[in-house]
Amino acid sequence: MTQQNKVRIIEVVKPNPRWKYEYKEESEKVLSIMGDEIVEIHHIGSTSISGIYAKPIIDILIGVKNISEVDKYDKEMVNIGYTPKGEYGIKGRRFYLKGEIKRTHHIHIFEIDSPHIKRHLNFRDYMNTHPKDAKRYEDLKKDLASEFRYDNEAYCDGKDDFIKEIDKKAEEWDKEIQN
Repeated sequence: MTQQNKVRIIEVVKPNPRWKYEYKEESEKVLSIMGDEIVEIHHIGSTSISGIYAKPIIDILIGVKNISEVDKYDKEMVNIGYTPKGEYGIKGRRFYLKGEIKRTHHIHIFEIDSPHIKRHLNFRDYMNTHPKDAKRYEDLKKDLASEFRYDNEAYCDGKDDFIKEIDKKAEEWDKEIQN
């Protein structure tokens, strides 16, 4: 194996209609493991935003009754290819990833009353109804993937300000449509 095969490459690819099916297939697997605990399950992240280039990683957001119960499913999640990462930098979350070098899925689990759930859903829904901002996000991701092809941390840091800007817009937008 060459050194390049051991390094995760940041790739942003054209939209793929398979992403929604991959989400559905994977969410059904997780539902079969954690079904009693799951209250809601959603496709989030760039692959859930219609028509934009994205890293081909399916992000799944799960709301559960009790976050402290989730860890008991770690062994079963490992059996279907996931690596449990615990909170992984966000208090009150459980994070699982599938594939170290060739990443295919991320699972973000929060207790049902977590504000992180609403934030992620607002971001997705806002982007799907605001194509100009979605296009700006796509362009940013392409530029960052080109500049930081082998540095996921720098790639993510480069998106941070934009994501915070959209989170604010999405929160305001959600308040407007709720009224």
